[in-house]
Amino acid sequence: MWDYTEKVREHFLNPRNVGDIPDADAVGEVGSLACGDALKLYIKLDDAKERIVDAKFQTFGCASVIASSSALTEIIKGKTLDEALATTNQEIADFLGGLPEEKMHCSVMGQEALEVAIAKYRGGPVPTHHDHGHEEVEPGEIVCKCFGLTDTFLKKVIAANKLTTAEQVTHFTKAGGACGGCIPKIKELISEVLGAQPTEERKKPEKLTNLRKMQLIQETLEKEIRPLLWADGGDLELVDISGSEVQIAFRKACAGCASSGNTAKFVELKLRDLVADDIVVQEVEG
Repeated sequence: MWDYTEKVREHFLNPRNVGDIPDADAVGEVGSLACGDALKLYIKLDDAKERIVDAKFQTFGCASVIASSSALTEIIKGKTLDEALATTNQEIADFLGGLPEEKMHCSVMGQEALEVAIAKYRGGPVPTHHDHGHEEVEPGEIVCKCFGLTDTFLKKVIAANKLTTAEQVTHFTKAGGACGGCIPKIKELISEVLGAQPTEERKKPEKLTNLRKMQLIQETLEKEIRPLLWADGGDLELVDISGSEVQIAFRKACAGCASSGNTAKFVELKLRDLVADDIVVQEVEG
Protein backbone atom coordinates (compact mmCIF):
# COMPACT_ATOMS: atom_id res chain seq x y z
CA MET A 1 0.00 0.00 0.00
CA TRP A 2 1.31 3.44 -0.88
CA ASP A 3 2.11 5.66 2.06
CA TYR A 4 -0.53 8.32 1.41
CA THR A 5 -1.13 11.31 3.67
CA GLU A 6 -4.49 11.73 5.35
CA LYS A 7 -5.26 14.61 2.96
CA VAL A 8 -4.59 12.45 -0.14
CA ARG A 9 -6.92 9.77 1.25
CA GLU A 10 -9.57 12.37 2.01
CA HIS A 11 -9.45 13.93 -1.48
CA PHE A 12 -9.53 10.44 -3.02
CA LEU A 13 -12.52 9.25 -0.99
CA ASN A 14 -14.35 12.59 -1.15
CA PRO A 15 -13.00 14.34 -4.25
CA ARG A 16 -14.12 17.93 -4.79
CA ASN A 17 -15.53 19.19 -8.09
CA VAL A 18 -16.06 15.90 -9.92
CA GLY A 19 -18.12 16.06 -13.11
CA ASP A 20 -18.37 18.26 -16.17
CA ILE A 21 -19.36 21.87 -16.83
CA PRO A 22 -21.65 21.85 -19.90
CA ASP A 23 -20.99 25.52 -20.71
CA ALA A 24 -17.29 25.47 -19.76
CA ASP A 25 -15.09 28.22 -21.21
CA ALA A 26 -12.11 25.89 -21.47
CA VAL A 27 -11.51 22.14 -21.44
CA GLY A 28 -8.14 20.42 -21.18
CA GLU A 29 -7.56 16.72 -21.77
CA VAL A 30 -4.35 14.81 -21.07
CA GLY A 31 -3.25 11.21 -20.88
CA SER A 32 -5.04 8.30 -22.46
CA LEU A 33 -6.67 5.09 -21.42
CA ALA A 34 -3.72 3.29 -23.03
CA CYS A 35 -1.48 4.89 -20.39
CA GLY A 36 -3.84 3.93 -17.62
CA ASP A 37 -4.42 7.55 -16.62
CA ALA A 38 -6.63 10.10 -18.36
CA LEU A 39 -7.82 13.47 -17.08
CA LYS A 40 -10.31 16.01 -18.40
CA LEU A 41 -10.43 19.45 -16.76
CA TYR A 42 -13.30 21.94 -17.21
CA ILE A 43 -12.95 25.65 -16.40
CA LYS A 44 -15.68 28.30 -16.11
CA LEU A 45 -14.75 32.01 -16.07
CA ASP A 46 -16.59 34.99 -14.61
CA ASP A 47 -18.57 37.42 -16.82
CA ALA A 48 -15.46 39.58 -17.34
CA LYS A 49 -13.63 36.41 -18.51
CA GLU A 50 -10.84 37.15 -16.07
CA ARG A 51 -11.19 34.84 -13.07
CA ILE A 52 -11.94 31.16 -12.71
CA VAL A 53 -15.27 30.79 -10.90
CA ASP A 54 -15.62 27.03 -11.26
CA ALA A 55 -13.45 24.06 -12.15
CA LYS A 56 -14.41 20.40 -12.44
CA PHE A 57 -12.73 17.23 -13.60
CA GLN A 58 -13.37 13.73 -14.86
CA THR A 59 -10.67 11.10 -14.65
CA PHE A 60 -9.81 7.47 -15.12
CA GLY A 61 -6.90 6.97 -12.83
CA CYS A 62 -5.51 5.90 -9.50
CA ALA A 63 -6.07 7.47 -6.09
CA SER A 64 -3.28 10.00 -6.68
CA VAL A 65 -4.73 11.24 -9.98
CA ILE A 66 -8.14 11.73 -8.36
CA ALA A 67 -6.66 13.46 -5.29
CA SER A 68 -4.31 15.64 -7.44
CA SER A 69 -7.18 16.69 -9.73
CA SER A 70 -9.39 17.48 -6.74
CA ALA A 71 -6.58 19.57 -5.19
CA LEU A 72 -5.92 21.41 -8.47
CA THR A 73 -9.56 22.45 -8.89
CA GLU A 74 -9.60 23.81 -5.34
CA ILE A 75 -6.30 25.69 -5.82
CA ILE A 76 -7.27 27.47 -9.08
CA LYS A 77 -10.77 28.65 -8.14
CA GLY A 78 -10.82 32.42 -7.77
CA LYS A 79 -7.52 32.88 -9.63
CA THR A 80 -6.96 34.70 -12.91
CA LEU A 81 -5.82 32.54 -15.83
CA ASP A 82 -2.21 33.74 -15.45
CA GLU A 83 -2.24 33.07 -11.69
CA ALA A 84 -3.65 29.60 -12.34
CA LEU A 85 -0.97 28.92 -14.98
CA ALA A 86 1.71 29.67 -12.39
CA THR A 87 0.51 26.68 -10.32
CA THR A 88 3.27 24.07 -10.15
CA ASN A 89 2.91 20.33 -9.70
CA GLN A 90 4.82 20.77 -6.42
CA GLU A 91 2.07 23.09 -5.13
CA ILE A 92 -0.50 20.40 -5.91
CA ALA A 93 1.57 17.83 -4.00
CA ASP A 94 2.12 20.26 -1.09
CA PHE A 95 -1.64 20.99 -0.92
CA LEU A 96 -2.12 17.25 -0.33
CA GLY A 97 0.60 17.14 2.31
CA GLY A 98 2.95 15.39 -0.11
CA LEU A 99 2.70 12.51 -2.59
CA PRO A 100 4.89 9.39 -2.79
CA GLU A 101 7.61 10.19 -5.36
CA GLU A 102 6.42 7.24 -7.48
CA LYS A 103 3.09 9.06 -7.85
CA MET A 104 4.36 12.57 -8.65
CA HIS A 105 3.40 12.09 -12.33
CA CYS A 106 -0.21 12.41 -11.15
CA SER A 107 0.37 16.00 -10.00
CA VAL A 108 2.20 16.74 -13.28
CA MET A 109 -0.90 15.54 -15.21
CA GLY A 110 -3.08 18.12 -13.45
CA GLN A 111 -0.66 20.90 -14.33
CA GLU A 112 -0.61 19.72 -17.97
CA ALA A 113 -4.42 19.60 -18.24
CA LEU A 114 -4.59 23.17 -16.97
CA GLU A 115 -2.00 24.37 -19.51
CA VAL A 116 -3.90 22.65 -22.35
CA ALA A 117 -7.28 24.12 -21.28
CA ILE A 118 -5.96 27.69 -21.06
CA ALA A 119 -3.98 27.42 -24.34
CA LYS A 120 -7.11 26.19 -26.15
CA TYR A 121 -9.19 29.00 -24.65
CA ARG A 122 -6.63 31.61 -25.75
CA GLY A 123 -6.39 30.09 -29.21
CA GLY A 124 -2.64 29.50 -29.03
CA PRO A 125 -0.73 26.32 -29.85
CA VAL A 126 -1.83 23.54 -27.52
CA PRO A 127 1.10 22.22 -25.48
CA THR A 128 0.31 18.51 -25.85
CA HIS A 129 3.19 16.58 -24.35
CA HIS A 130 1.90 13.14 -25.32
CA ASP A 131 1.58 11.95 -28.90
CA HIS A 132 -1.65 9.97 -28.84
CA GLY A 133 -3.18 11.04 -32.12
CA HIS A 134 -3.51 14.73 -31.14
CA GLU A 135 -3.17 17.18 -33.98
CA GLU A 136 -0.64 19.36 -32.19
CA VAL A 137 2.31 18.03 -30.24
CA GLU A 138 4.69 20.26 -28.32
CA PRO A 139 7.73 20.75 -30.53
CA GLY A 140 10.44 18.30 -29.72
CA GLU A 141 11.54 14.78 -30.35
CA ILE A 142 9.57 11.86 -28.89
CA VAL A 143 11.87 10.29 -26.29
CA CYS A 144 9.56 7.81 -24.57
CA LYS A 145 7.66 5.96 -27.30
CA CYS A 146 5.58 3.95 -24.79
CA PHE A 147 3.99 7.09 -23.36
CA GLY A 148 4.69 9.45 -26.27
CA LEU A 149 6.66 11.99 -24.21
CA THR A 150 8.80 14.66 -25.87
CA ASP A 151 12.27 15.84 -24.84
CA THR A 152 10.89 19.40 -24.48
CA PHE A 153 8.35 18.25 -21.90
CA LEU A 154 10.81 16.04 -20.01
CA LYS A 155 13.43 18.80 -19.80
CA LYS A 156 10.80 21.16 -18.43
CA VAL A 157 9.81 18.71 -15.67
CA ILE A 158 13.47 17.91 -14.86
CA ALA A 159 14.30 21.61 -14.48
CA ALA A 160 11.13 22.57 -12.55
CA ASN A 161 11.51 19.75 -10.02
CA LYS A 162 15.35 19.63 -9.95
CA LEU A 163 15.43 15.93 -10.83
CA THR A 164 18.84 14.24 -10.92
CA THR A 165 18.15 10.55 -11.66
CA ALA A 166 16.32 8.65 -14.41
CA GLU A 167 14.27 6.91 -11.71
CA GLN A 168 12.94 10.29 -10.51
CA VAL A 169 12.01 11.24 -14.08
CA THR A 170 10.01 7.99 -14.34
CA HIS A 171 8.23 8.80 -11.07
CA PHE A 172 7.36 12.31 -12.25
CA THR A 173 6.38 11.54 -15.86
CA LYS A 174 6.21 7.73 -16.35
CA ALA A 175 8.91 8.08 -19.04
CA GLY A 176 11.06 4.95 -19.04
CA GLY A 177 8.56 3.09 -16.85
CA ALA A 178 7.42 0.58 -19.49
CA CYS A 179 10.08 -0.91 -21.79
CA GLY A 180 12.95 1.17 -20.33
CA GLY A 181 14.47 1.73 -23.76
CA CYS A 182 14.60 5.51 -23.32
CA ILE A 183 16.49 5.49 -19.98
CA PRO A 184 19.89 6.36 -21.63
CA LYS A 185 18.24 9.31 -23.43
CA ILE A 186 16.61 10.46 -20.16
CA LYS A 187 20.07 10.45 -18.51
CA GLU A 188 21.37 12.60 -21.38
CA LEU A 189 18.50 15.08 -20.88
CA ILE A 190 19.28 15.28 -17.15
CA SER A 191 22.93 16.08 -17.98
CA GLU A 192 21.81 18.75 -20.46
CA VAL A 193 19.50 20.40 -17.94
CA LEU A 194 22.02 20.20 -15.09
CA GLY A 195 24.75 21.52 -17.39
CA ALA A 196 22.56 24.52 -18.22
CA GLN A 197 22.11 25.34 -14.53
CA PRO A 198 24.52 27.93 -13.15
CA THR A 199 27.15 26.13 -11.11
CA GLU A 200 28.23 29.22 -9.15
CA GLU A 201 26.49 28.21 -5.96
CA ARG A 202 28.45 24.96 -5.79
CA LYS A 203 31.79 26.75 -5.78
CA LYS A 204 33.30 28.69 -2.92
CA PRO A 205 32.52 32.40 -3.24
CA GLU A 206 35.20 33.93 -5.45
CA LYS A 207 35.50 37.18 -3.56
CA LEU A 208 34.70 37.19 0.13
CA THR A 209 34.48 40.52 1.90
CA ASN A 210 36.96 40.81 4.78
CA LEU A 211 34.15 40.73 7.30
CA ARG A 212 32.54 37.63 5.78
CA LYS A 213 35.93 35.93 5.57
CA MET A 214 36.56 36.61 9.26
CA GLN A 215 33.11 35.28 10.16
CA LEU A 216 33.65 32.11 8.12
CA ILE A 217 37.09 31.54 9.66
CA GLN A 218 35.64 31.90 13.17
CA GLU A 219 32.68 29.62 12.36
CA THR A 220 34.95 26.96 10.83
CA LEU A 221 37.31 27.01 13.78
CA GLU A 222 34.42 26.70 16.26
CA LYS A 223 32.35 24.07 14.45
CA GLU A 224 34.85 22.03 12.43
CA ILE A 225 38.27 22.24 14.05
CA ARG A 226 38.07 22.80 17.81
CA PRO A 227 35.78 19.78 18.40
CA LEU A 228 38.43 17.56 16.73
CA LEU A 229 41.10 18.91 19.08
CA TRP A 230 38.89 18.51 22.15
CA ALA A 231 38.66 14.80 21.40
CA ASP A 232 42.43 14.58 22.02
CA GLY A 233 42.32 16.81 25.09
CA GLY A 234 43.64 19.83 23.19
CA ASP A 235 42.26 23.18 22.06
CA LEU A 236 43.19 26.29 20.13
CA GLU A 237 42.45 29.97 20.38
CA LEU A 238 42.08 32.42 17.54
CA VAL A 239 44.55 35.22 18.24
CA ASP A 240 44.16 37.47 15.20
CA ILE A 241 43.05 37.62 11.57
CA SER A 242 44.76 39.95 9.13
CA GLY A 243 43.45 39.54 5.59
CA SER A 244 44.28 35.94 4.71
CA GLU A 245 46.67 35.47 7.63
CA VAL A 246 45.22 33.64 10.61
CA GLN A 247 47.11 33.54 13.89
CA ILE A 248 46.26 30.77 16.33
CA ALA A 249 47.64 29.62 19.68
CA PHE A 250 47.34 26.04 20.89
CA ARG A 251 46.04 25.28 24.37
CA LYS A 252 45.89 22.34 26.76
CA ALA A 253 47.37 19.10 25.38
CA CYS A 254 48.21 20.73 22.05
CA ALA A 255 50.39 23.44 23.63
CA GLY A 256 54.09 22.58 23.31
CA CYS A 257 53.23 19.27 21.67
CA ALA A 258 55.87 18.10 19.19
CA SER A 259 53.23 17.63 16.48
CA SER A 260 51.62 21.06 16.92
CA GLY A 261 53.28 22.16 13.65
CA ASN A 262 51.38 19.39 11.88
CA THR A 263 48.18 20.44 13.64
CA ALA A 264 48.66 24.03 12.40
CA LYS A 265 49.08 22.65 8.88
CA PHE A 266 45.88 20.63 9.33
CA VAL A 267 44.03 23.79 10.45
CA GLU A 268 45.36 25.65 7.41
CA LEU A 269 44.22 22.93 4.99
CA LYS A 270 40.79 22.80 6.60
CA LEU A 271 40.34 26.60 6.36
CA ARG A 272 41.55 26.61 2.75
CA ASP A 273 39.04 23.91 1.93
CA LEU A 274 36.06 25.49 3.66
CA VAL A 275 36.70 29.25 3.44
CA ALA A 276 39.24 30.45 0.87
CA ASP A 277 42.29 28.87 -0.74
CA ASP A 278 44.73 31.68 0.08
CA ILE A 279 44.61 31.34 3.87
CA VAL A 280 47.91 31.05 5.76
CA VAL A 281 47.89 29.81 9.37
CA GLN A 282 50.58 30.94 11.80
CA GLU A 283 51.09 29.40 15.20
CA VAL A 284 51.97 32.00 17.84
CA GLU A 285 52.74 31.79 21.52
CA GLY A 286 49.55 33.03 23.10
